[in-house]
This record gives sequence, structure tokens and C-alpha cells, in this order.
Amino acid sequence: MNYRKISRRDVMKGAGALAVLPGIGTTDGQMSGARDSLTRRGRIRQSVCRWCYESIALDELCAFAANIGLKGIDLLEPEEWGVPQRHGLICTMGYAGGGDIGNALNRVENHKAIEEAFRKNIPLAAKLGVPNVITFSGNRRGMPDEEGARNTVIGLNRIKKIGEDHGVTINLELLNSKKDHHDYMADHTAWGVRVVQEVASPRVKLLYDIYHMQIMEGDLIQTIRDNMQWIGHFHTGGVPGRHELNNQQEVQWDGVMRAIADLKFQDYVAHEFVPTGDPLTSLRQAVELCEV
Repeated sequence: MNYRKISRRDVMKGAGALAVLPGIGTTDGQMSGARDSLTRRGRIRQSVCRWCYESIALDELCAFAANIGLKGIDLLEPEEWGVPQRHGLICTMGYAGGGDIGNALNRVENHKAIEEAFRKNIPLAAKLGVPNVITFSGNRRGMPDEEGARNTVIGLNRIKKIGEDHGVTINLELLNSKKDHHDYMADHTAWGVRVVQEVASPRVKLLYDIYHMQIMEGDLIQTIRDNMQWIGHFHTGGVPGRHELNNQQEVQWDGVMRAIADLKFQDYVAHEFVPTGDPLTSLRQAVELCEV
């Protein structure tokens, strides 16, 4: 299930390891403690995905995230969920046993294991203030999309009450099948919206990954506007390459963030890009760009 740590670990080798965080112990005010943390406007509640910064200790990443005004850390395992709390943050999206990219809800034989994992982990998520957990459709492997949608609805109906009872949202991630995750079924917004509409639970939403949906569909702002009620979470990433959010790639991030903010979205936008330069400098720049 730990799909990002396994499938993308090699990507991180090019990012370089950091012995210490920039600014810790300095007098420039950049990283001198929680009392100096930046206060953000709050129109976009920003977070960061753990797997992109694996060379940095989790506690150090949390400290830096808190200092630059982030709200939490995305994609942590259950044993890590309490770490952000030490820094005034939360785990904004947790792994909880929701299958993995290739093998998840579109096959009924996976439903029992996912249900058992969620019955164990979602109560823990609620206890530790984790508002979201992640799940996937799975790959097609010859299965028609119509059949996969029916199976996914069956699976989500089986587990939705767990989320409802504990106030935790189950997020089905949309991914691209063109470049990164060939054969993945939930590769278009319309397929995902159809599924969560049919499930009709306030605790079952879509994780709209802007990087993946730009590759598959484009038309980001209008798609988000049309479907915001079904979206529970966002991920970022520069296109092409899933690198920094800057003027070297094709998404106009301030425009997309402004559209999200104008819709009064109250959940989280988590940065999920692989830095090509200094990781923490890149993260700080992304946060500033998305502060609309």
C-alpha cells in the first residue's frame, strides 16, 4: 500500500540528503522556533506530502512546515500520525490500508481487507485528529470501466459508515494513466464523480491531484468549479515532471488556487512535487506562490 515510498524512492536520490534544516540555529529569523512561524491568510490551507522529503527526518520536516505556515503533513503511516502534533500540525491525509494503486476497490475480492484495515485505523485517525484517509480504484487489467465503477461503489458503500461514524473522510485518488500509472482506472474526474455521487456520503470524496488531472484532462479551473462538492483534498505537482511549482511548467498555480479559494474550500491542498534544487527552498517558494 505504501505506493509512493516504493515506486518513487529512486526519484528522491537526485534530490540530495540534508544533514540539517536551513536556518536552524541561525539568527536570520527563518527558522528560530515556533514563535517565529509565519501566519498565512488561510484562504488555502496548505500541507506537504511526506514522500517528497524522505531524506529529511519527519520531525525536522514538521518543524520547517510549521515555521512557514503549513497546516500539516500528508501521506503518513498510522505509526507516524502523532508526530506532526508535536509541532502544532496534523496529519492531513493518512495511509490506513485502503489498498494500493494497482489493487484496490474496483475488485470485490479486495473489499474485505480494506474494510478490516479501515475498521482498525479510522478510529485511530479520529483519535489523533487525522481528517482524511486515502484509497484507490486499482488498475483495469482488462476490466471495463463500467464494471469497475460498480465494484468501487459496492466497496465504498461497505466502508462509508466507518468514516461517517468517526468523522473521517475517505478520499479516492484520481491519477493519470497516460504517463505515471498506466492502466489505473480512476483516471478521469467524470469516472470518480460518478462513483462518489452514487455512494452519496459526506465522508466519501475525491482526492483531486492537479498534476495528474492536468495530464489527463486539462481544463482544471472549470472542472474544479463544476465538481467541488465531490472533492475532499488536492495535491499539487508541476507539469511536466512533477517538479517545482514555477514558471518552468504549464499550470498557472496562483490562478488555480484563487479558484479553489473563491469556492470556499475548507480542506487541504498538499504539495506533492519532487524538488530538483534545495528541497526546503522549493517548498517555501511553492507555499508563497499558492498564498492567494
